[in-house]
Amino acid sequence: MGRATKLRSSAGAARIESTRNMSMKTMTLRNVGPIKKTELSFGDLTVLVGPQATGKSIALQFLKLLLDKGQVHQQLTRHGIDWSGKGKETTFIDAYFGEGMHAIWGPQSAVEKDGKAVAMRQLAQRGKAASGEHVFMIPAQRVLALRNGWPRPFTDYAPGDPFGVRDFSEKLRTLVEQEFGGKEQLFPQKGRLKKEIRDLLTQHVFGGFSLKVDKVASQKRLVLEHGAAPLPHMVWSAGQREFVPLLLGLYWLMPPTRTTTREKIEWVVLEELEMGLHPRAINVVLLMVLELVWRGYKVCVSTHAPQVLEAVWAIRQLQEARAGARELLEMFDCPATQPMQKLAEAVLKKQLKVYYFDRATGKSSDISRLDPDAKNKPEARWGGLGEFSARANAAVADAVAAAGDAK
Repeated sequence: MGRATKLRSSAGAARIESTRNMSMKTMTLRNVGPIKKTELSFGDLTVLVGPQATGKSIALQFLKLLLDKGQVHQQLTRHGIDWSGKGKETTFIDAYFGEGMHAIWGPQSAVEKDGKAVAMRQLAQRGKAASGEHVFMIPAQRVLALRNGWPRPFTDYAPGDPFGVRDFSEKLRTLVEQEFGGKEQLFPQKGRLKKEIRDLLTQHVFGGFSLKVDKVASQKRLVLEHGAAPLPHMVWSAGQREFVPLLLGLYWLMPPTRTTTREKIEWVVLEELEMGLHPRAINVVLLMVLELVWRGYKVCVSTHAPQVLEAVWAIRQLQEARAGARELLEMFDCPATQPMQKLAEAVLKKQLKVYYFDRATGKSSDISRLDPDAKNKPEARWGGLGEFSARANAAVADAVAAAGDAK
């Protein structure tokens, strides 16, 4: 490649990067299910925390719907879902969010994209065919994507199951049946993921096992293998059953080519990345999330794991201290190779946001600073994720002081 060609290529890449992630900057929801009001201003990585049933998943599903209405309609129609006729808005809400979820929407409900109101009738109204998909969603219920060790098709689910689960499962089916072709070993696989991350996954998730495609008679299935008989899906650990669909979803987002992102996808939504995983495995998944950010995706994560906020807090502290890549990689116990240093250097320039969803008020608040000394209790207690640790420390301190006084 000549110098002029390289310059044109670099300029083209810069133009693409400058137009990416510009489809939405803020989203506001009012009186939607448990949400009284939430206004989210998105960073490169945005983390949602709060108790169960406070609206985090609803907010993330609205993000997908606002940016991918055409793709959602296209998939529903392709698989025989009909929401036309009287009450189509109610029928559409149930088809997308799941059976019975139409109750989240009432006369006072409202949604805004970048300050502009978007009516539910607009979201339910069929329009022109989708020009592409912009949001890739990995749902919390991803373990349901595998039946007997193989991804389920969209139509394998009940009509009332949420769109996000069905759509994710269908993508995994397409990936393993078409994109991998005749390749039998899915992990570890050269060219998929950085070697440093593959090594950490081998150590902390797979325990030396490989993930392969096997056959029983004519039926394909995913199995774990380590020199002995293959282990079918039902004897995997709970963490491995949770992680494999997540891994395949990340494979979809990290193509093994010079192209760093998948087609027109700009956003990644990942719900409860920690499910079933040991803290060391969570560290590796967090590294993979940071790679998504490095690749140029905008990533939104919901979590109940204090470890996720510990990582966000530490990265923000490193940013303020103008620390280097090595300190970030040391935090994740990751070797400071050249590829990983480039990733870490890029991450230290990214914007990280954290929002707390409060059950008592039905509102969300920006707690991105995660200051333990903040007067704002949700921020000081990290949305409740640091609450037990604070109480345990206080209880121990009081007991030690009382024991000292007794002496």
